Amino acid sequence: MGKGKPNLPGPSAEVSEGTEVLKLKREIGLTSAVSLIVGTMIGSGIFMSPEWVLRNMGSPGGSLVVWAACGLLATFGALSYAELGTLIKESGGDYIYILRNFGSLPAFLFAFTSVIVVRPAGVAAVSLSFAEYTVAPFYPGCSSPEVAVKCTAVCCILLLTLVNCLSVRLATSIMNLFTAAKLLALLVIVVGGVVVLAQGQTQSFQNAFQNTKTGAGIIGIAFYQGLWSFDGWNNLNYVTEEIKKPEVNLPRAMLIAIPLVTCFYLLVNVSYFAAMTPAELLSSGAVAITWGNKVLGNWAWLMSLSVALSSFGSANGTFFSGGRVCYIAAREGHMPDILSMAHIRCLTPSPALIFTSAVSLMMVVSGNFSQIVNLFSFTAWIFYGITVTGLLYLKIKKPELPRSYKVPILIPVLFLLMSVYLVLAPIIDQPQIEFLYVILFVFSGVIFYFPLVHYKCHPTCLKRLTLHLQLLLEVAPTERDMN
Repeated sequence: MGKGKPNLPGPSAEVSEGTEVLKLKREIGLTSAVSLIVGTMIGSGIFMSPEWVLRNMGSPGGSLVVWAACGLLATFGALSYAELGTLIKESGGDYIYILRNFGSLPAFLFAFTSVIVVRPAGVAAVSLSFAEYTVAPFYPGCSSPEVAVKCTAVCCILLLTLVNCLSVRLATSIMNLFTAAKLLALLVIVVGGVVVLAQGQTQSFQNAFQNTKTGAGIIGIAFYQGLWSFDGWNNLNYVTEEIKKPEVNLPRAMLIAIPLVTCFYLLVNVSYFAAMTPAELLSSGAVAITWGNKVLGNWAWLMSLSVALSSFGSANGTFFSGGRVCYIAAREGHMPDILSMAHIRCLTPSPALIFTSAVSLMMVVSGNFSQIVNLFSFTAWIFYGITVTGLLYLKIKKPELPRSYKVPILIPVLFLLMSVYLVLAPIIDQPQIEFLYVILFVFSGVIFYFPLVHYKCHPTCLKRLTLHLQLLLEVAPTERDMN
């Protein structure tokens, strides 16, 4: 499979007239683009992470500062990625940017880590959150059985696989619907907070910064928890070739979606602190449910429903973009060819989606929420920093390249410095063996790169297996279109 040629395969496709070649189909407009970002960002995090941010920061004031800083950091990252997306008009997000700027090996290490760990971990973690809140009403007064939670998460992933394999339009319609539902749920929390504040419950904001912790590692971990709620800010870059007028809609969607989510998150946290003391919030296993019991009374069940719907919508967005990473990596020769094909009738990258689903299912069965989040966050920020370094390289070394959108150079510089801090601070201040395991896993990809990619030592049975799978799954290679 040649690299860098204009006739390479591409994502979601349509059949070209008079030929048997599948070509790219652009189905994501501005509304769906905003929904993809908002719908992926607003998942279970805002309903669960406030407790952990407060636990690490030690005060309501410190927590709110972290939430605001997380929103600002996500905005800086999104603006940087928007320029990259208008310079390199290919799907694949971080993977394709690292490939074009730094070459094959770093891109393969990203693809290896993302396809095997990061993206499936995101799907698994959000699916587990969906399952927790879905199962909880059936076990009032006690914790839900682990087997029931994991079985529900498995059903969630299988349903998402079916939806995304059937139709891009169906998947984006679900995103639009669930995005509206979760914004309505957050609006209920915001309005409830305003009512509580109007009743004079402001004790949490008196001496708001008392007992604030200032350790570098502790703040870094607090950022991990907050940024988990903002994850998804870069998901639109994974489907650039499926966006209508990406040079316009890519930056515009980011500038609408991320400030909107940041404002909602800050107001929701204010509402939590208005309804609960810091001690009550720390003792709550599910912040949104505790808030609902105190503010909504008999209508508290709405919070369980809202979190379940929100988590499902977020899992759908994560799955939608996560499958594309696997797909584009296969298109560039870094994954088996079968993963770079699209279904001949449904016009979706079904093999890549099925593979992502399979890895996510294994993570659900073997892992738990906190382990998955920590692994996801640390790994993701290593590659965010590398990707933005590529943008700085293009800005300094290739300023003549045509750009429909330019971000001030200070923004990617600040984002890069923060990425370095988020990777190094927890290691230096609170060293844990898990961080070493993650780094070793990333570099273990070198073992596979040289024989399989560099020297192309493929087993003879692989081509035969690819042919059989192609017939079984009814898929074919597609043609990339970056116009």
